Amino acid sequence: MLLRLPTSVSEAQQCLAEGAVPIGGATLVWATWQRDGFPELAMSLRNLPEATVLEPEALGAAVVLHRMDDRVPGVLRGAAGSVGTGAVRRTATVGGNIVGSSLRCLLPAALVLDARATVLGPDGTYETDLAEVVAKRHLLLGLRWRTPLASGYRKQPAEAGGPPPLVVATAVHADDDGRRLRVAVRDGYEVLDATVACDGDTGEAVGALEGTDVGALPSGAVDVVREQAADILRPLAGR
Repeated sequence: MLLRLPTSVSEAQQCLAEGAVPIGGATLVWATWQRDGFPELAMSLRNLPEATVLEPEALGAAVVLHRMDDRVPGVLRGAAGSVGTGAVRRTATVGGNIVGSSLRCLLPAALVLDARATVLGPDGTYETDLAEVVAKRHLLLGLRWRTPLASGYRKQPAEAGGPPPLVVATAVHADDDGRRLRVAVRDGYEVLDATVACDGDTGEAVGALEGTDVGALPSGAVDVVREQAADILRPLAGR
């Protein structure tokens, strides 16, 4: 297998045109390659500046999870820290987790940040939403968002080898129309998200979630959502 390491978007685009298979840390594909055979040509974005950004409102797809620190919102740090073991987090990348994984632990965090994705296609780079990235498995270059007032992440305990644990991500944003609470939940392999106003009483905002798709989850999951939403909203009351 020949591994290409492009240092510019135009080089990466040429690699794609030549049939290179994009890889990150390869934590999710190595066993498959050992079983089924390695591709002739692969491409890593780890030397591409656009894919290695780590800033308060931007994150590159080639950033490995263990590098997430207080430069990014707490919801992203919590999501990254919940993935696998330390060895996995030192290798697994943002892009691999969101696009290449069936679990997508970072996806709920990115959704509540209202993140926009920059992807690379045959005609160059463009911005799109996360739903399109996941559905079409685009080559992700990075994410951008606006800093929230507060954010949080919770992954419920689960037995090894069992079903995926429940994940609840939350963030509060402020704009010209007031404050909004965004919630995203991974229940099994499905990810749901909802947005409600949260200018008034915390209980009202939490109650408003019951009228969304998130509120239609099983009662145990809804209880966790309520707790997580209340935890993030309570410190903001009166501010």
